[in-house]
Amino acid sequence: MGAAMAKADNRPQARPNEKTVRHVFAEQLYTGVGDEVRGNQLLTLEEGRIASLEPMDVGAVPPDVIRTSIAAPGFIDVQINGAADVLFNNDPTVGVIEKIAWGARQGGTAYILPTFITDAGDRYRSALAAVEEGLAMGVPGLLGVHLEGPFLSLQRPGIHPVRFIRPLETDDVEHLRAAQCPILLTVAPERQDHALLRQLAEAGITIFAGHSNATHEELLSAVDAGLSGATHLFNAQSPIAARAPGTVGTVLMHAGLRAGIIADGYHVHPQILAMASSLMGDRLFLVTDAMPTLAGEEPAFDLVGTRITLEDGRLTGPDGTLAGAHLAMDEAVRNAVAMMGVSVAQALRMASGNAAQALGLQDELGKLLLGYRAGMTCLSADLHAERVIVDGLVDDR
Repeated sequence: MGAAMAKADNRPQARPNEKTVRHVFAEQLYTGVGDEVRGNQLLTLEEGRIASLEPMDVGAVPPDVIRTSIAAPGFIDVQINGAADVLFNNDPTVGVIEKIAWGARQGGTAYILPTFITDAGDRYRSALAAVEEGLAMGVPGLLGVHLEGPFLSLQRPGIHPVRFIRPLETDDVEHLRAAQCPILLTVAPERQDHALLRQLAEAGITIFAGHSNATHEELLSAVDAGLSGATHLFNAQSPIAARAPGTVGTVLMHAGLRAGIIADGYHVHPQILAMASSLMGDRLFLVTDAMPTLAGEEPAFDLVGTRITLEDGRLTGPDGTLAGAHLAMDEAVRNAVAMMGVSVAQALRMASGNAAQALGLQDELGKLLLGYRAGMTCLSADLHAERVIVDGLVDDR
């Protein structure tokens, strides 16, 4: 059976570039519980968990303690295609996963689902194998895998190669259910046999709608089969019309559906970002949809045979189609505050706790409370990432 997200607890062992953190002092600690902020808190970490939180005067903090202006629950990115000049599709290996995780940490992300988009045949299986190996090795911050395709809509492919898009088949379902890693699977539900979707959901696989032309009725039918959310809301999805809510309208108003959203100001207009946040509240979470340019040096790369270039903050293919985002999670948090008009506490929940809920990890991640995994993002007062702690480990390269 496929591994459920909630069971992903492969805490890493320290590697040569990492060290174990024992104490962190935060001038402001956002617990992830509503808008709660605690001032001048000392966190003690033991065996990758939060062992205690207690107030401490600034003058009493020992010199060897990590200090930060803001400590927030470790950011979680469920949609990251690449970083540090590598792309998961181009080389689905543990080494590439580690580079992507490192690149994500530069923008404050502690935990990732490396994302493998539509590719030839059953090549997605190589991504599953790499993530299985990475989890067995204890790669820091690795939670599972996001497969965005190939089971998408031919009408709304975005940058995905149309020649490889196809429906789910029984053999796919058998392989996905047997995988030994947590899986987030993005599909166009209107193109799939819902009996197959139900088998995947019952195996613990999280199913989202994306690159979908589904009607309101088709999406509700998929919810009955186990679908629980949507990938990059508003992008490559059937929109709202006066007499047809489409995928977007259904997700916005259905209390049981969650969604990731790309808050870079290019994929979704700021006013629409604000609308989504107002309607969905904590059902909405931030994703980067980042590509190799995140924490990278090269301004262009190949994506399944298409040349992608970075210009003026946008990643596009030759025809101008958006191709992922040049976005770090701390920037997405700042954009959420500026564009959505949400509080800092809500923006931080959108970067962590809300995603943890979507993955069924709300009892492990997304909060800085006693007994939770010691994953945190340390930020400056103006919300720029300064350090990331993953299950009690810090990489200070």
